Amino acid sequence: FLVVLLATTNAEVIDLQWDVDVDDTFGPSSSAQPVITINNKFPGPLINSTTNDIVRVNRLNSWQDGVSGTNCAIKPGTNWTYAFVVKDQIGTFTYFPSINYQKVAGGFGPIRVNNRIVINVPFAKPEAEFDLLIGDWFVTDYKAIRSRLGASTEVPDMMLINGKAPYGYSTSKPYESVEVTKGKTYRLRISNVGTMLSFNFRIQNHKMVVVETEGSYTNQTTLDSLDVHVGQSYSVLVTADQDDGDYYIVATPKMLNTTDDSPLVAKGVLHYTESGSRVSGPLPTGPDPWDVEFSVNQARSIRWNMTTGAARPNPQGTFNVSNVTLTETIILHGLQADIGGSYHYAVNNISYLTPDTPLKLADYYVNGSGVYRLGEFPIHSVNDEATYGVSVVNATHKGWHEIIFQNDLTLMDSWHLDGYGFYVVGFGDGEWTPGSRNSYNLYDPVVRSTVQVYPGGWTAVYAFLDNPGMWNLRSQHLKRWYLGQELYIRVHDDDPNPAKENPPPENLLLCGEFGEPLSPGGALAPSPGW
Repeated sequence: FLVVLLATTNAEVIDLQWDVDVDDTFGPSSSAQPVITINNKFPGPLINSTTNDIVRVNRLNSWQDGVSGTNCAIKPGTNWTYAFVVKDQIGTFTYFPSINYQKVAGGFGPIRVNNRIVINVPFAKPEAEFDLLIGDWFVTDYKAIRSRLGASTEVPDMMLINGKAPYGYSTSKPYESVEVTKGKTYRLRISNVGTMLSFNFRIQNHKMVVVETEGSYTNQTTLDSLDVHVGQSYSVLVTADQDDGDYYIVATPKMLNTTDDSPLVAKGVLHYTESGSRVSGPLPTGPDPWDVEFSVNQARSIRWNMTTGAARPNPQGTFNVSNVTLTETIILHGLQADIGGSYHYAVNNISYLTPDTPLKLADYYVNGSGVYRLGEFPIHSVNDEATYGVSVVNATHKGWHEIIFQNDLTLMDSWHLDGYGFYVVGFGDGEWTPGSRNSYNLYDPVVRSTVQVYPGGWTAVYAFLDNPGMWNLRSQHLKRWYLGQELYIRVHDDDPNPAKENPPPENLLLCGEFGEPLSPGGALAPSPGW
């Protein structure tokens, strides 16, 4: 089991015990795919927190980041306690397992970070909130899928809403239903928890107003449908303004041809409390799944609300990028690689090879010696020959970094940076050049932590790296991530002040080169350079 520790600003502590298990009978179909459950739930339980609570993504603490570069794995049959702060954050997020391809089997759940009472939310309080975790799903055991990963693309079997199969898929399996009352407005927190497919979300006969994405309040834009890419989260407001009845909730995959009765079309029901009829009629139509122009234009229209507060009372627009001085530009090409006849993904032709010792441990105790080397990763070019490597970029603490994500492939990609939100300043076709900066939106770019990169195109972000630590930068497409499309950003500050970065937790797991304590007192000593 896993214990998650929460504490309010008044030092109230709430202990949540999580029992993480595998259930062969829990799946949305009759297949043999085992499902990773938490407290016998799939998806896992909601983490409902408020800004500065002790819970998730500690902006001062990469010790708790939960990826292979920062943490030793939690061994089977053991437990470990996470304790981290949602420091200066609000918004909609998710949690999930990060190693061994386990996300294919579930283990994910929703996270809400609510505003403190002293800070106004830029819209009226909704009648209720609903988490919609939507994503592609395989009916085959994840270990079997993992064992045969290769150049061919294995298409998922269905699209789920909150772990449930599409409406009409099976009379013996439940579908997702959201109950509303006529005239009331509701907040839907929509997350793409899938492994490879972007989707377009829509509700029959209802419009939605986008209000938030991954910790940023957005300009309130009314849409008929919304593209959500792998790893992304949004909040939308939906008003029950139609006649009492049942209406389709639909998520259709992007860049894939499907029919309305395909299990790859997620279908749920918006159910009015006074409804006397079942859902009927054709599914609500959406954009052509291959219409990249529609998707790019919609992405460009989602902009930061410059006048509202969020985690802090001062307006979000107080922090703008219109006049920043860039410290460094990092250009990252996500591509396929053949290394000795073995199929992989890579960044700038280096496929990440996970060392036995987490980078964070090596960085703290021996300045990375014997585990990784700084200065070897090419940040502006693609190596001529594909190789394995432990890719670490040494970034300037409190520097403004321009990161260019270049997608050299014909499929969608998503990139995520742990520990930060970045400003999404531009999208474009073809190869990025310095002249591409002329198309940037530097006035009100939205801040988020996961951004899509369109096939054959580029996405540009600005990141202010004020948060010391070892932070994972990766493709959110699980196959690409697992096969090497990732690296780490090392943000170092010589000042040991724990207000900048917490020291290692008392229950720090040791592994790799540090599997046993090194000092007589049973504790490792940090290197003099940290």
